Amino acid sequence: MFGSLTEKFQNLFLALSKSKTFTDDNMQDAIRHVRLALLDADVNYSVASQFVKRVKEKIVGQEIIKSVSVQDQFSKIIHDELVELMGKEEPKLHSGGRPTVIMMCGLQASGKTTQTAKLAHFLQKPGSDKKVLLAACDLQRPAAVEQLKVLGTQSGTDVYSIDGSKDPVRVAKEAVAKASKEGYDVVILDTAGRLHIDDQLMKELEQIKKATSPHEILFVASAATGQDAVKTASEFDARVSITGTILTMLDGNTRAGAAISITDVTKKPLKFEGVGEKLEDLQLFNPVSMADRILGMGDVINLVKKAQEHIDEKESEELEKKIRKASFTYDDYLKQMKMVKKMGSFKSLLKMMPGMSQLGDLDFDEKEFTRLESMILSMTPNERIGKDELEHARRRRIATGSGVHVDDVNRMVKGFKRIRQMMKKMPGMKNKLLKDPSFKDILSGKM
Repeated sequence: MFGSLTEKFQNLFLALSKSKTFTDDNMQDAIRHVRLALLDADVNYSVASQFVKRVKEKIVGQEIIKSVSVQDQFSKIIHDELVELMGKEEPKLHSGGRPTVIMMCGLQASGKTTQTAKLAHFLQKPGSDKKVLLAACDLQRPAAVEQLKVLGTQSGTDVYSIDGSKDPVRVAKEAVAKASKEGYDVVILDTAGRLHIDDQLMKELEQIKKATSPHEILFVASAATGQDAVKTASEFDARVSITGTILTMLDGNTRAGAAISITDVTKKPLKFEGVGEKLEDLQLFNPVSMADRILGMGDVINLVKKAQEHIDEKESEELEKKIRKASFTYDDYLKQMKMVKKMGSFKSLLKMMPGMSQLGDLDFDEKEFTRLESMILSMTPNERIGKDELEHARRRRIATGSGVHVDDVNRMVKGFKRIRQMMKKMPGMKNKLLKDPSFKDILSGKM
């Protein structure tokens, strides 16, 4: 994601690492590179100009700290300004009475129906007691109602539709009435889109808005369309007053223009981002997280959220005790792999780790986890806990039982020993992290 822009910023920071202080020459050169990088990433021209102006003012007014490098000071200024530009804080969904009504809108092919189901899945995550109803109000696109029903089944969400109806306003009104009567907490209206903005589309949205008084009107835009997404969001806002945006396709090789510009141009927050094709691939938009990713600093915020969501705290504490006692076994290794698999693909997790974003492009075979699991499950209980040494005959038996070559077992044993050595150092690393104020903020939900 944002590969070209990230690379340009990193090259700029690397060039500044050779400077001992800010000078007119290196400042002007840095500012020029920032402007070109933003424009090349399809950032709105006015937004880019104002951004560069604020960065320049910050540098001129910057009190030079001798103990901090020019590179670090400049990257912090860029990071802070990106966060400011994209909204400062992680936005929240508005909630009113019961039910909360959310109206989805956007053009065709923006992924609106899919994002509707993803939002329902997000609101019904484990630990949430929210009951969500989806309303099939897109009566223009063929099979849109059926698509929503299929997605509703996948996400475990009820879908309201009226067979043969051509009146989306009626569907919306009756869905809200049903939600109110039957105790639903949220009703999400999946409205029709068009290939382009026209008066008929906008009138339909205005009528649905008038009939249901939604607490949220979320515009769904594809990040792949760049500044067209920003322009279209502004036009929707002028007619129906959107309350925020969901930006999709942020998992691909997308330019950063829409993500950086859309909040500043529309003056409405970017609330969610779609980061994959699965139902669970929707997350709250966080300006700090996005700035980190744009500058190639990983995505610690969402990595911690994933860990908190998928990793059992009790199991994690038990594993830490074993690590401290150096009693980490193959059974623990298997549990750890299962924890990681719950959080997503290994490649996606690598990209979220600071300094590891480039490794996410490695040709890593996700099936390796399955092979490791098969090998460990082919061991005897005593072999798994380390009571029986894995000499050659045992390794050959494990290879036969798991359908792999004995060399694969040898590599697995070698890798396990390296992991165990690394795990011995983890408690100290964890304590060091916990002393970091920014990491504490993440864990406490302040960031």
